[in-house]
Amino acid sequence: MKDLPKVELHLHLEGAAPPSFVRGLAAEKGHDLSGIFAEDGSYRYNGFLEFLKVYEAATEVLQTPEDFGRLTKEVLHRSAEHGVIYTEAFLSPDFCGGRDVGAWREYLAAIQEAAQDAKRDAGIEMRGIITCIRHFGPDKAKETARCAAETAGDFVTGFGMGGDEGKGRQGDFAYAFDMARESGLRLTTHAGEWGGPQSIRDALDDLRVERIGHGVRAIEDPALVDRLAEDGIVLEVCPGSNVSLGIYQWKSHPIAKLRDKGVPVTISTDDPPFFHTTMTGEYEHLSHVHDWDEGVFRDIARVAARAAFCDEATRTALLERIDA
Repeated sequence: MKDLPKVELHLHLEGAAPPSFVRGLAAEKGHDLSGIFAEDGSYRYNGFLEFLKVYEAATEVLQTPEDFGRLTKEVLHRSAEHGVIYTEAFLSPDFCGGRDVGAWREYLAAIQEAAQDAKRDAGIEMRGIITCIRHFGPDKAKETARCAAETAGDFVTGFGMGGDEGKGRQGDFAYAFDMARESGLRLTTHAGEWGGPQSIRDALDDLRVERIGHGVRAIEDPALVDRLAEDGIVLEVCPGSNVSLGIYQWKSHPIAKLRDKGVPVTISTDDPPFFHTTMTGEYEHLSHVHDWDEGVFRDIARVAARAAFCDEATRTALLERIDA
């Protein structure tokens, strides 16, 4: 499973920071983060809301463009070791210059340079999906969307939203998503993870996204499942994340049922070190639980490549690598 070519559409850059990387950076800066680590060195939290707090505490040591460049290199090389040939990383100007467009450009330049180096050295492609933080509110989301609009192009290709699904409604962020759409960015958002099926409907109706991050609780609404299948709405499914946070168990996870009903599903790791997973681990668990073989995983990778927010030349190259 490790060597199968994989396409990952749902990866938070800061959330992919290995604990060892964060500890090392904190030591360099004299920053005490001992409270966020367990005895075995992993991140320590209990439940989703505490996970968000630990996540944001870990990002505090990422303070400069150079820090984010180093992080990007670390994350992409680790992904490539697990067969990932293309990844779309969620990037948050909230953590990169406080949503100031000028500062954001400097952070983005460092991230993009590191991504180019990783492509050369490890054969992995990356695109950036600029992501507003839901629990920071709609006004800050507008500032994030402005950063996205000002830097849209070959590398920044999408816009999305993460954070606490319990804060506000999808429609509260329509202005930010409209701004991103008008700049040519393609759209996704987190829904149907902690929020129920209605959160997915709101995302489709109010934000007019073409992909949904997670979306697994659509399984609770047969009519919504039919809509997703008929409209070809791609779900960025992160099974290991759902299991780690207690939303499902591996045997009860609905990814196979959704796929059987014609919903386009992909596989991602979300925040891999927080959820003790890798793309290889995701594949191995799903193979064991659902008896999926190499053919199924290549088909899912093709779905992801076709849904990727990239140019057609890149898409064609990815499909060729998947089929090789």
